[in-house]
Amino acid sequence: MRNLGIALRVLIIVNTALALAAFGLSLSLTDFMQKIASISTLAQPILLISLFLLYGCYPLLSKHAYRQGIVATLAITLLSAAGVYSFFAQFWIFNDLPSLSRVLFNTLLISAITLYYFNLHHRAYSPAVSEARLQALQARIRPHFLFNSLNAVLSLIRSQPKQAETALEDMADLFRVLMADNRDLVPLAQEIALCRQYLALEKLRLDERLIIQWQIDDMPPDAMIPPLVLQPLLENAVYHGIEPLANGGTITIQIYTKQNNEVHLVLKNPYNAQRDHHQGNKMALNNIKERLTLHFDLEASLKSKLSNGEYSVHITLPYHRHSSV
Repeated sequence: MRNLGIALRVLIIVNTALALAAFGLSLSLTDFMQKIASISTLAQPILLISLFLLYGCYPLLSKHAYRQGIVATLAITLLSAAGVYSFFAQFWIFNDLPSLSRVLFNTLLISAITLYYFNLHHRAYSPAVSEARLQALQARIRPHFLFNSLNAVLSLIRSQPKQAETALEDMADLFRVLMADNRDLVPLAQEIALCRQYLALEKLRLDERLIIQWQIDDMPPDAMIPPLVLQPLLENAVYHGIEPLANGGTITIQIYTKQNNEVHLVLKNPYNAQRDHHQGNKMALNNIKERLTLHFDLEASLKSKLSNGEYSVHITLPYHRHSSV
């Protein structure tokens, strides 16, 4: 209820329902305009007050089970309708004010339709969470990465046993996260730590061909993000950007916040389509887009572009702070 995309959808659904109701009761265009104006005079205050109340009550609603939250949401909208009706009943200058029971019934009906839509919307996107795990296993854990990492570790066992041990620990941590049921948001600092472990493994085999630039001084470490958002992008950057180039290149990771309470994650890497010996299917990008939509709706976005031999991905998402409670 504190999501811009949700609020916009509520406004569209409710006003569409009002327009359809006015259209069904109208005999002409003039009659339609009069009825939609009359209906909106009472309905719009109920709608806006309900949204404000739900916005304020969201911390309490989110602590309850889904069904309890639905009942509470319906109760809040009915309370808003009753309050607005009582106010209009005292100051209404027209004679066609509908009955209270009719107003409450219509409010309940439209609210139920709206909640049912969001239930269907959630169920439609829910498979993206489980699909994200499958894609993590099928698309991101590529056999070449596993085998190359193991070969790099084997080459260090005799000459640098301590570094080999650290690399094996990084591999264990990385695959433990990749194979976990990643449904909940995680602190940004946790994702960065995972990315550093991944890049350390790639550095073992690519050595000087792989250069990493971290621009994260303005990073909010407590920002909550979906897990495995940055790591698969880094793997794509190494796989499609660095490996095909004989001299390698630089991957730049920039993370910062803006005054509008947004977190920006920007990743850049060199890219030469003629030398790219891999064919990317953009599965990781589609995966991330789906999960961003699932968690943040319209408040998050992912944009990618190729310009002057440089491929960049820019993710924008709302700044939700991690709570230690």
